[in-house]
Amino acid sequence: MNSNRFVVISGCSSGGKSTLLAELGRRGHATVEEPGRRIVKQELAVEGSALPWLDKAAFARRAIALAIADRGAAAERPAGWVFFDRGLVDAAAALQHLTGEPTLEPLGQAYRYHRRVFLAPPWLEIYVTDPERRHGLDEAIAEYRRLLVVYPSLGYEVTVLPKAGVAARADFVLRTLVGNAR
Repeated sequence: MNSNRFVVISGCSSGGKSTLLAELGRRGHATVEEPGRRIVKQELAVEGSALPWLDKAAFARRAIALAIADRGAAAERPAGWVFFDRGLVDAAAALQHLTGEPTLEPLGQAYRYHRRVFLAPPWLEIYVTDPERRHGLDEAIAEYRRLLVVYPSLGYEVTVLPKAGVAARADFVLRTLVGNAR
């Protein structure tokens, strides 16, 4: 499977990732919605407990399974970039942080993405909570800092997104990918 076309957009919660993915989708690129948001919607609909505010480990395990399935489904898409709103590395890093289970290295190496990963930095001016994102900015920043270490530890090159409008961010991502193609 050619994972060089699978691009992860990760980083701080409420840093504009989903908005950026929507813009990239509007421009004709394939996108994959964040596993965590989908899990929260499903669990809330059935009054389940695999929610990050009830059972973080169960939530992370579900996110890992969904991210693996997302990669498999993305391989069936026609050629071209596929942008992921978070992904397997985020979920495996969360589970390892919570439980100490050594999930990150084996999963992170077995399921690769494009070598360049884009991280949305903390951006106080746009940070909001909602029914699916209940954690505070401090927790979001702590996760962002972990991801700044985790991705390079697995051999990824991290590019921090500029704090700019969505069109400028999308241009930046596409320009960076084309300018650094190998």
